[in-house]
Amino acid sequence: MLPSEADLQLLFARLNYERLNGEAPACRIAYNERFSNSAGRITYSVRPLLIELSPKHFRRYPEALEETLLHEMVHAWCFDRYRDTGHGAIFKKKMREVGITTIYHDLGSVRELNESSKRYIFRCEHCGFELLRKRLPSKPMSCGRCNKTRFDKRYPLAIFEVLETRPLGTTLERAAQKGRK
Repeated sequence: MLPSEADLQLLFARLNYERLNGEAPACRIAYNERFSNSAGRITYSVRPLLIELSPKHFRRYPEALEETLLHEMVHAWCFDRYRDTGHGAIFKKKMREVGITTIYHDLGSVRELNESSKRYIFRCEHCGFELLRKRLPSKPMSCGRCNKTRFDKRYPLAIFEVLETRPLGTTLERAAQKGRK
């Protein structure tokens, strides 16, 4: 059974005291049932900052909850101190200081292939970053990795419509086919 959101707030307070010397800014902790490929995230545009966690992930991997919350708390600390929102040098250094050795989380195995409800791929032609979305945007979008602060017409996202999902075999079969050519 997952801890309640009130218990998550208590866990946040304990981790803040034990690992961050009480320096993490105030955050609201909540579950978000929609997360399927992310264990957690932080939203910087609200006050207090919002840390959302995937109950789907933690029902399956409850042992990962504390480390994931701490990961998001380091993001909050970096934002509060330096307005840094990425996984750069400051973030990695602080992660090591709090005792986490990697920024990556094992999200476990994915479920069987189902037809995706995502119909569009948005791709930055500058850095190659891709997003999957159900709907077309109502206004122009630019790459959030190339410019994190605002819309930037230098980095528009190209739109591709996904028309079908077609099995191509396994990676082992594909490698064998290439070897025969």
